[in-house]
Amino acid sequence: MQVETVHLGSPGVWMAGLVGRQSEQFRRVRLTAEDISNLTIAETTLSYRGDGRLLRTAIQAYSLGIGYEFDPHFGLSISRVDPLPHQLEAVYEHFLKLPSVRFLLADDAGAGKTIMAGLLVRELKLRGLIERILVVCPANLSFQWQRELREKFDEKFVVLKGGDLREQFGVNQWMEQNQIITSLDLAKRTEILPSLQQVRWDLVIVDEAHRMSARDETHKSQRYRLGELLRDSADHLLLLTATPHKGDPKNFTLFLQLLDRDAYADVRSIREAMEQRRAPFYLRRTKEAMVYFPERRDDGEWTARPVFTKRIPRTAAFALDGPEFELYRRVTRFVKRQSARAAGAGGPVPDVAVPTSARVQHLRPATLAGEPGQAARGRPSARPGTGADGAAGPARLGRTRRVRRRRAGAARAAAGGDHTHRQRRAGPRGNR
Repeated sequence: MQVETVHLGSPGVWMAGLVGRQSEQFRRVRLTAEDISNLTIAETTLSYRGDGRLLRTAIQAYSLGIGYEFDPHFGLSISRVDPLPHQLEAVYEHFLKLPSVRFLLADDAGAGKTIMAGLLVRELKLRGLIERILVVCPANLSFQWQRELREKFDEKFVVLKGGDLREQFGVNQWMEQNQIITSLDLAKRTEILPSLQQVRWDLVIVDEAHRMSARDETHKSQRYRLGELLRDSADHLLLLTATPHKGDPKNFTLFLQLLDRDAYADVRSIREAMEQRRAPFYLRRTKEAMVYFPERRDDGEWTARPVFTKRIPRTAAFALDGPEFELYRRVTRFVKRQSARAAGAGGPVPDVAVPTSARVQHLRPATLAGEPGQAARGRPSARPGTGADGAAGPARLGRTRRVRRRRAGAARAAAGGDHTHRQRRAGPRGNR
């Protein structure tokens, strides 16, 4: 063994850095005063017979270790990526300026959130702030994360699966590796959480973090409880999602509490901070705001081309009628009945009530006159009740009003219960 570094740890304890002459592996040794007294000094005179190449290598290693102090983008210069302006802004203007990274990155899909997370890992490792890293993502994205971090940042991560945890008895696999990628649905399991709770992480990255949302304080999913565990066992936490908000301020507040339980407990203060664009924990950029670096045109002006083509959204209006409306009515009644039954039994109310209705409403949005696909199905381009240009005529408007009345009646019937609705319909028939 060759002694490379020696420094005083605590009173009476020295920390020595040793390198094996054959294995070339570095290890740190703790020496007490008693250990030092038992050492035998082999030679007391200074010698200049050392290898100068080893000294040069040591100096270069030390300079690389402090390179971030002189180059703010040092991690980028030793990575194999060509970042975009919005990616550099997120890492160097937001993440690294925080004393402890607790951040929600909510850029649109395709913004390169994996690259931003990889740059954060590289920069924090260069500063010596992190060593143990956990990436939690959907199972189908595990290999993609492993490949991206390996190819672009030369970071080796191990994908931990359920079989790896079951095959080893009495061994906590979370402690065996320093850089792990695992599935969100694997880590949330009741039998997995106790072993995961024993581990302390320097950095935790959660992809598709919106899946950890909770409805309220009394209805917390297993994924949300996993998020709470990771929040309390990590020094730095980065949440990645493209859909952070579901339109419910309380739900969003619970989601932000995965970053800090105390700092983000007030709905009003969070809303004010986001409206004033002063939220130090949240960043969201749409595709329209993402551009390349400015380039000089032939006329001498500098312009920044957009990364994505312009989106032109439009609303396709349609009305349910016939079998479609009957299906919508029956499914809505079924979902409300099951929700009421679950609420009466004290269980969690299913989350499918509103999404199911929304999906049924959009079963056949291509019923607009003149839409492509009508002729392919052998249907005329203008439905009965419309003009030659596809505009709604009197018959079409009348049918729309009838559909609205039927939908309103169905909603009232569902709110009052199926039995009441049948009684109201049977009453007039009995009188006849």
